Order: sequence, then structure tokens, then C-alpha cells
Amino acid sequence: MRLRVEVVRVAAIVVEVGVRDLVEEDLGACRFAGTELHLEQVRRELQRVKLGEVDYLAVCTKAGLPVAIGGVDYVPHPGAGSLWQLAVQPALQSCGIGTLLIGAAEERIRGRGLQRAEVAVELSNPRARALYERLGYVAYEERLEGWDQENPDGSVMRYETVCAQLRKRLA
Repeated sequence: MRLRVEVVRVAAIVVEVGVRDLVEEDLGACRFAGTELHLEQVRRELQRVKLGEVDYLAVCTKAGLPVAIGGVDYVPHPGAGSLWQLAVQPALQSCGIGTLLIGAAEERIRGRGLQRAEVAVELSNPRARALYERLGYVAYEERLEGWDQENPDGSVMRYETVCAQLRKRLA
């Protein structure tokens, strides 16, 4: 019996990131966040930024490359900011980038004088739910939600799923 052993070198690489407003020019680098249909919807949401209805943030490298994006919608829950469309580059998940993005979103909510953040997370996404709960979000109900989703062949279908609704009181 032969045993083959491979030596793998592991090195820590530190990448500085910062949070800023997402702009339309960023969308070409945001394919990690979803399909073309989704990015077109993000493009439309950026128009709502001008109306003061939403904030849309990007976590970027020093070179300006987005590695995470997400929005805060102030319309669905009066008196609160609703986190939505949060996405982190898959290779960089579990590195603290989502926590940084959520913290920046909460600061935006506080900056508007609001004291509550809301988020919906699919029941089929326990990792995301665990992150929100670790950050102090508490589930209060489950709700059927749906949106249009693009298939690989370019057709569009309605996607429906049950989401846990979570909220957090902001200091």
C-alpha cells in the first residue's frame, strides 16, 4: 500500500477594504451578487437612492473593486431600515466582510435617526441566519416571499420561498 502526501503551503494575506456607496459603474464587477436580471434590478434600485428611499453600499478593496454589496430600504417597514440584497464574493465569505457590511448598513439606519433594522432570510440559508443572529437579530415571524429569477437559459420564473423575518434594536 502506498500513501501519497502532498504539502500545501498556507499563507495569510491581508486585504484592506472600506465601505462606500455603490455606483452604477460598479455593477460590471458585481456578477458574484447574481444574474444579469438581478444586477438590472440593482441598477433600478440605485435610482431610488436619489429619492432618499434606499442606501446601497459596497465593500471595496483599495483598488475600488467591490467584494460585497447590499442595500437598506427605508420604505417597507416605517421607522426602520430593511437590509436586503446582501451578497459577498463567495471566495471571501466567512472573512468578516458581511459583518462589516451589516455594521455599515446599521450606521446608515442610525444616521437617519431610526432605531430598528429588519432583515428577511430564506429558511434554506442557515449560514446567513446564523450571522444575523450572532449580530443580535431576533426572529419574529416567517413569511412567504417571492421575486423574479432568471434561469440559465435566459427565461424568467417566479421564485417563492419562506423567509424568517428578523429585527434588531439599534442603540
